[in-house]
Amino acid sequence: MHINHRFTAEGIDCIETDLGEYIVQLAKEMPSHIIIRAIHKNRHQIAELFSRVGGEPLAPETSVLAGFARRKLRQTFLQADVGMTGCNFAIAETGSIVLFSNEGNARMCSTVPKTHIVVMGMERIIPSWDDLEVMANLLPRSATGQKLTVYMSALTGPRRVEEGDGPDELHVIILDNGRSNQLGDEEFQDVLNCIRCGACLNVCPVYRQIGGHAYGSVYPGPIGAVLTPLLNKDDPDIQELSYASSLCGACYEACPVKIPLHDMLVHLRRRKVEQGHTPTLERFAFRMFARTFGKASRYRVATRMAKGMQRRTIGEGRHMGILSKIAGPLAGWTDHRLLPNPEGGTFRDRWNQLLAEQPSDDHGKVGRSTVSAPVSGVHSSSKSSKEDEG
Repeated sequence: MHINHRFTAEGIDCIETDLGEYIVQLAKEMPSHIIIRAIHKNRHQIAELFSRVGGEPLAPETSVLAGFARRKLRQTFLQADVGMTGCNFAIAETGSIVLFSNEGNARMCSTVPKTHIVVMGMERIIPSWDDLEVMANLLPRSATGQKLTVYMSALTGPRRVEEGDGPDELHVIILDNGRSNQLGDEEFQDVLNCIRCGACLNVCPVYRQIGGHAYGSVYPGPIGAVLTPLLNKDDPDIQELSYASSLCGACYEACPVKIPLHDMLVHLRRRKVEQGHTPTLERFAFRMFARTFGKASRYRVATRMAKGMQRRTIGEGRHMGILSKIAGPLAGWTDHRLLPNPEGGTFRDRWNQLLAEQPSDDHGKVGRSTVSAPVSGVHSSSKSSKEDEG
């Protein structure tokens, strides 16, 4: 929503209270993970940042740094006019808001200031408290490996007369922002089942290599590569996020609610092609690919040509596998890539040679040897059981 920027433009001071969010706010950066916001920073970098803000040298020890943040944020809680939180789940049965937290900052935001504003995506609503019991076990385990979150707060309306703490006003903002467009879409509706645990980010080989900032959106990783293009259909640049995946399916295996993100990425790529957003050169290349692999004779010619090009692009007389410099669009790709030197012919050539070396049987046909694999500890044999016994 970029609400902090809007508030700042209106002269309103906004202080993030989640420790990770507080760190990246002071550094004037964006979060790189949806759960562990400052995962891209180590304690030495954080100590340098806090020392600059606090005007005193701080040791790069986690207890010292957490203590500094606690003292600073406590002053903010006591002085704030408005507290704003997200919402992990909303209970339709009672109209309650449920907040999960490991630091207690959500409780401070929702009880100390006189006004509490909740911003929640429309997909956060669950039917009943029985459903919350499932989510209260599922989310912490998938997000941080905990059996239960440290703080779970359930809020139903503002402070009552007999209650000692809580806000005088509670405002709940249910955010659509393009989410309802996925309802009824068989290919993408399941993306709304996301409980925002971040498990898909932790196992994604692409995310682990490039980090969350490379996605340029609030949601990085596999869920971001799917959700962000869906919420920004009119931006062709954002549609490129669907290609930030190897389609290995690790995200689906890790997802606690089994969102088929790898399938959705393929659907997004197809949609991008159908909308004509792919470059002309790319469309031409794939048309030629389809024509080549669509006919055996063309495929054979292409493999022979590729074999000749491979011999010319891999350095001869140099240490194994260094590619020679290639001009044109492949120049950047060949700067640091290592490939083995070509040995022998193509697979088809070597297969035909292997068949030719096999002895012919009585009928003049090429013999093929077979190997029987053991099953349940018993080896298969061409002999009968009686012959074996004999």
